[in-house]
Amino acid sequence: MPTIDVNYTELEHLLNIKLDNNIEKLDDILAYVKAEIKGFDQKENTLSIEMKDTARADLWSVEGLTRALRSYIGQQRGIKPYSTDKSDVEVNVDARLFDIRPYIGCAVIKGIHLSDTVIKGIMHLQDKLDHTHGRNRWRTSIGIYNLDLIKSPIEYIAVKPEAVQFVPLGFTEPMSLDEVLKEHPKGQEYGNIVKPHPLYPLLCDREGKVLSFPPIINSNDLGKITEDSRNLLVEVTGTLHKTVLNTLTLITSALIDRGGKAYSVTINYPQDTDYTQKALITPDFSNRPLQLSVAETNRLLGLNLSTEEIIGLLGTAGLGVESVSDVYITVLVPCYRVDVMHQVDIIEDVAIAYGYSNITPLWRELPTTGKANADQPLINIVRDLMVGLGYQEVLNTTLTNPQMLFQKMNQPSSRLIELSNPKVITMTCLRNQLLPGLMEFLSINQSVEFPQKIFELGKVTIPNETKETRTCDKNYLSAVTTHPNANFSEIKSALDSLMTNFGVEWQIQETIHPSFIAGRAGKILTEDREVGVIGEINPVVLEAWKLENPVAAFELYLQTLIDYKQHKQPK
Repeated sequence: MPTIDVNYTELEHLLNIKLDNNIEKLDDILAYVKAEIKGFDQKENTLSIEMKDTARADLWSVEGLTRALRSYIGQQRGIKPYSTDKSDVEVNVDARLFDIRPYIGCAVIKGIHLSDTVIKGIMHLQDKLDHTHGRNRWRTSIGIYNLDLIKSPIEYIAVKPEAVQFVPLGFTEPMSLDEVLKEHPKGQEYGNIVKPHPLYPLLCDREGKVLSFPPIINSNDLGKITEDSRNLLVEVTGTLHKTVLNTLTLITSALIDRGGKAYSVTINYPQDTDYTQKALITPDFSNRPLQLSVAETNRLLGLNLSTEEIIGLLGTAGLGVESVSDVYITVLVPCYRVDVMHQVDIIEDVAIAYGYSNITPLWRELPTTGKANADQPLINIVRDLMVGLGYQEVLNTTLTNPQMLFQKMNQPSSRLIELSNPKVITMTCLRNQLLPGLMEFLSINQSVEFPQKIFELGKVTIPNETKETRTCDKNYLSAVTTHPNANFSEIKSALDSLMTNFGVEWQIQETIHPSFIAGRAGKILTEDREVGVIGEINPVVLEAWKLENPVAAFELYLQTLIDYKQHKQPK
């Protein structure tokens, strides 16, 4: 979940209330937008606010946050209007960009007064949008420039990497585009976005002065804004047209909230190409109509709200109303609410405005009553006993791979439950034993002091043709101890204490097991029923896991032991 940093004084100023450092009061207000304070640096006067709603990109700046909160605290109702006047700025797009980074949106902001705090806030929003909405600049990236230094029309072109030189932001010497990718920190970080292409995108003005090398870095002259900058050019380039336009709306509306006046820019896409639009005016602050069913709203919320009451709640949530019928309300969704896709999103806003605490909870009517698994009390006892014996519990994933289960454990392959379309090559099947997971844990924690004594209590999956799913999940317990003097006697002593306190009579019968040293391995038996294996790990296995110290271990078929304990037949 994204965390944003906002200046406390700016928050008070834009919210137009005095909080007097009352963090609890502010937390209550932030709950309206599903956010909470994670920290307050009083020295830096900065609040860290965690946004629970990851889709609400309009809240990722102090301007957008206060815009939303003002509706809930009664300072304004409905949609905050945004508009633009037309400017003479135009952008011409090179047809060769279609397969590289095809789309661009721009806006002009005039008459803005910037402080160091405002600049930091805008840069923070730009960074958040680039990394989340823009997928680390692959999908979209934002550039902000000093408009007074730019001559229209602006050319968005594709060039050879060695053909153009400019001074990138933070540097003093001109560099070619391929040099930027090699030597500039941003080029090293984001260079993979453009490297697959023979031509790179470039933004320059009528006189050929470079604005930026999108999505990598701005130029050091035109692409640097200061407190003296009054007129700005905002651009967003990317690979998804809708996301480009939405991102432009979010950044431009924040600058308007800071007192700037917005002007539109004409984007000229090339004729007779794969571009569907030839001329586009950006940004677009139009509000979107979306139908809301009164009956569906009441059904989902379990309420009996009238149409008038829902309209009032929509205003509290910062939404507008275009028209009303007996069945539907045509809701106007603000241009900056890019998260709203369905009437359910609006119903959620109605619920928040109504107040979840004002909705009377009802117990679900279910045909059954939930209860703990009958095996769980005994499982808890085993876990407590292992902790009492000085072993630390670890949790591994149930997904693993045959190499861990068989090759590294020096065991012959057997049938497994495998994934038909694994996403990770190290997780291709379900585990049928726990010991390999503990061995891997030891192998990656060799820098931790010894002795190391760990255990895992969890599920394994065994093929079983008699079951509906042809599989059976069983509880297993595995424990290992490793240090320079780890041996059979030590692990047997731990197993003896466990079994005695668990109230089970047991014995060991010598066996041969490929994962253990011959002569130092045994079956664990209860009334001639095999319930596990114990021994010292084979040096071949230790070498496979790159372990230097000896390891002693046991693995209990805990489900069989529990069934025996409860006088059941083994499953």
